[in-house]
Amino acid sequence: MELQLSNFNFMLLVIATVLITAAGYVINDYFDTKTDKVNRPDNILVGTKINRRMAILLHVILNLIGISLGIYLSYIIGEIYLSLLFIFIPGILWFYSTTYKRQLLIGNIVVAILTALVPILVIVFEMPLLNTAYSEILISYRIDFSYLFYWVCVFGFFAFLTTLIREIIKDIEDFEGDCAFGSKTLPIIVGVKKSKIIIFILGLFTIISLLYILLVFLNDTLSIIYFTIFLIFPLIILLYKLFRAEKKSDYHFLSNLTKGIMLSGILYSVLANFIIIHSFV
Repeated sequence: MELQLSNFNFMLLVIATVLITAAGYVINDYFDTKTDKVNRPDNILVGTKINRRMAILLHVILNLIGISLGIYLSYIIGEIYLSLLFIFIPGILWFYSTTYKRQLLIGNIVVAILTALVPILVIVFEMPLLNTAYSEILISYRIDFSYLFYWVCVFGFFAFLTTLIREIIKDIEDFEGDCAFGSKTLPIIVGVKKSKIIIFILGLFTIISLLYILLVFLNDTLSIIYFTIFLIFPLIILLYKLFRAEKKSDYHFLSNLTKGIMLSGILYSVLANFIIIHSFV
């Protein structure tokens, strides 16, 4: 059995996702100009290198191209209703920038869910084509591709947890600016110490989840080595340094470390592909 989404259409799916994400970043920077002057004054683009009118125009253009590609792909696979995702997500990103990110945990959870949707989006577009191409085999052997969907959902779940951890860390890092402009982020409402405890619980749950997946579903040597070195050990370092963090630079380091862990989680798919291929040789 082979994947049915062509390389060209997969590329279009990636481009659509990247463009809509980029549009989200643009509009977020547009509405965050004041807080960014306090939180990260050296990284302000909108209002300095890009004027505000151009930022809105760029936001519209990126979204229009991304949505158009999403509608085209939905039509190609015969599931036009999926185009609603590409219309719905830009709207969510707009409200995130204007409202959600300043509310207790809502903005954090929204970003975490949208990040988790990125890998899941691929299998959502692949499944209809697989079911059509192998319908006779699926019916004859009374099987389906649910295992493939669950496999990808694990990547999405990992992306959700690590993104949520990073979002709360960023809120601690941006405490000063968010507090000055009336945001109701988790560190402002419950305090930095309690926010650290919540991050610790999320991190510990992530480690336990990884160990469960490793011991129950993945028992090969390569996966054990990869999980230990690139996922579990960095998460332990993250939790250790979290409670020693005091300065803004400490939280910035933790935010970047979390991004590295997220990248390592994605790159495991390359190793998994290698393991699967050589298991059947």
